Amino acid sequence: MEIYPAIDLYGGQAVRLYKGDYAQMTVYSAHPEQVAKNFAAAGAKSIHLVDLEGAKTGRPENVTAIRKILYETNLFAEVGGGIRSLETVERYLSIGVGRVILGTAAVTDPAFLEAALAKYGDKIAVGVDLKDGFVAIKGWTEKSALTAAAFFSQMERLGVKTVICTDISRDGAMQGTNRELYRGLSERYGLDIIASGGVSSLADVLALKTMGLHGAIIGKAYYVGAIDLKQAVEAAR
Repeated sequence: MEIYPAIDLYGGQAVRLYKGDYAQMTVYSAHPEQVAKNFAAAGAKSIHLVDLEGAKTGRPENVTAIRKILYETNLFAEVGGGIRSLETVERYLSIGVGRVILGTAAVTDPAFLEAALAKYGDKIAVGVDLKDGFVAIKGWTEKSALTAAAFFSQMERLGVKTVICTDISRDGAMQGTNRELYRGLSERYGLDIIASGGVSSLADVLALKTMGLHGAIIGKAYYVGAIDLKQAVEAAR
């Protein structure tokens, strides 16, 4: 299993939200590239980047910070947040991003998702944020009418390879990850599933690995010192 330590970007800074609430934001570093270098020093090979401003506005807002992270590390980077056009996908891939995550657009614009998959294949991942069993969109500010089961079945039919799944109720709450959710998803769907939200202990990492998940994203637990990233990377491998 791959560990994806996360940097959420807002105003070029590394921040964290509590349960997706933009009003409850903590700034962890004004130099996200240094945070990424710390990830690499701990043994991480990959990184999960989210443009929080882009998730709200629908356009890339932190490209400069992302480019700097890529320039200063050799990490495989997946990027999400506000990617609503093929031009934006191409822009990210052209600066060295390894995989681009479509979130709101995968729900609201299936034709765009299909076009992106046709052009870029497995360089396209889908990020799904779940709230009370339904898919949330627009930076978690709206709950759609689409159920989790319907969404995952649709992604499988379309040929999506990688899905990053976040349980909003657990994100940043340090209450442990939703193991039942990920166990069910891994047993039911033939997708590379990356767990996000609430991964807050080595026990979580080992449980997700046992389920056969492709990856796990570690966010707040790293920043508050609840997880030693080097130990998590070694445990996952």
